[in-house]
Amino acid sequence: MTENNIRIVVSGPRGKMGREAVHMITRTDHFQLVGAIDHKYDGKLLSDLEEFPDVDVPIFTDSDLCFSSTKPDVLVDFTNPEAGMRLAASALNNGIRPVIGTSGFTEESVHHFQKIAEEKRIGMIIAPNFAIGAVLLMKFSQMAARYFPDVEIIEQHHDKKLDAPSGTAIKTAEMIRTVRGDKQQGHPSEKELLTGARGAELSGMRIHSVRLPGLIAHQQVIFGGEGELLSLRHDSMNRSSFMTGVRLAVETVMTLDTLVYGLENILE
Repeated sequence: MTENNIRIVVSGPRGKMGREAVHMITRTDHFQLVGAIDHKYDGKLLSDLEEFPDVDVPIFTDSDLCFSSTKPDVLVDFTNPEAGMRLAASALNNGIRPVIGTSGFTEESVHHFQKIAEEKRIGMIIAPNFAIGAVLLMKFSQMAARYFPDVEIIEQHHDKKLDAPSGTAIKTAEMIRTVRGDKQQGHPSEKELLTGARGAELSGMRIHSVRLPGLIAHQQVIFGGEGELLSLRHDSMNRSSFMTGVRLAVETVMTLDTLVYGLENILE
């Protein structure tokens, strides 16, 4: 190990995204995995679990003990919103930079953590999606909305996903709103014969969530104009597609002294 290695703790290592993060970190020369946080297996090593036969790092259930024992630079979190907020607060209090991939953070919670990060002058990144293609889809959608203000979003995910709409869909709509504002779409006398048929609404945009086995993470943004349609789509077929963005976030958070929400804000 060299002195330039970034020391990392992963929370949620047994989840699908956490598992990919562990493998990415151990394959990256300038990253060093020093610990894991899990609600089970306290005191064991990751190598005691069949998923990680060669990863000899300790597992902790107590985040403060983990941070004081392993002294990481960065926490990479893929758990759930409740645990993610608790772990992010613990990390910041211990002077550790959180990289949060857990979706479901509210606008209020983002502002809360931004205030703490700025007070402590510690970098933090919350990203609803780490796939570079998905982030580009958000940016392209924001560009298109200047010319096509009528838009609907369809997001499709596996049936084990707990939140709907996805954080990516909400973030996409929020980015579109910055250039489009509020706009009522559809017929003013429109009536849903089945509640929810038109999907969720954000500033007049409709967001539709699909949950099915076989899906991973997919999003389509459809713009309608006079006599034409513009459709933008991104598909993640494997969770490894998110790891390029996680790697970039870990490297970038070391240079920040505030919170950044959304991977698009650190892309050139």
